[in-house]
Amino acid sequence: MKLIIPVIDLKNGIVVHAKQGQREQYQPIKSVLTPNSDIYSVLHGFLNLYAFDTFYIADLNAITGQGNNAALIYQVLNNFSDITFWIDAGYQQAKIFPENYFPVLGSECFNDENICELLDFKQRFMLSLDYGITGEMLGAKKLFTETEFWSENVIVMTLNRVGSSQGVNVDLLQQFKQNYPQKKFIAAGGVRDMADIQKLKSIAIKHVLLASALHSGAITKMDISQF
Repeated sequence: MKLIIPVIDLKNGIVVHAKQGQREQYQPIKSVLTPNSDIYSVLHGFLNLYAFDTFYIADLNAITGQGNNAALIYQVLNNFSDITFWIDAGYQQAKIFPENYFPVLGSECFNDENICELLDFKQRFMLSLDYGITGEMLGAKKLFTETEFWSENVIVMTLNRVGSSQGVNVDLLQQFKQNYPQKKFIAAGGVRDMADIQKLKSIAIKHVLLASALHSGAITKMDISQF
């Protein structure tokens, strides 16, 4: 698993540009990597930058309870069987998933009454601690402090910074690292360029979810190869 985990946000079967968690306003992606917004074009665009072995796919329809993109996602998993996909499909229950399907479970999709269901995944999942548009904790509040429900690696998802070019929330990440030194944290939201990547590296954040800076060309193939 490499430092950068490219993100694909799917809505109604196409890849969209996520911005500050305002999902109803997301528009088809505009990218220097591809003129098209279908998932295969975007995947190949990312793979032309680097041979990424892990991708994050957010099924926005499933997350918002407006249908899902499951058939398309499973087709992609079958066609790219050598790549691991972290799949955020909203509320999910433990079951047998394809080998390269790694469920992402967001705090926004759980409440304090049903978080025990996370134990059913037996650590084969990725927890996402979700922060909303005003920086508020989303979903099950207990999940933000009760580490027995956590996965080994934990995503800190700052939705208010996604696609916003505000920079990463280093203070929040440092707070988590200080309070829970036994866990590994993954940054999500706000990365603008390689300077932000270096900033994350300086505080020992080893992985980051990234889309906008790749699509805009702010982080290039040369940047990735040199890094």
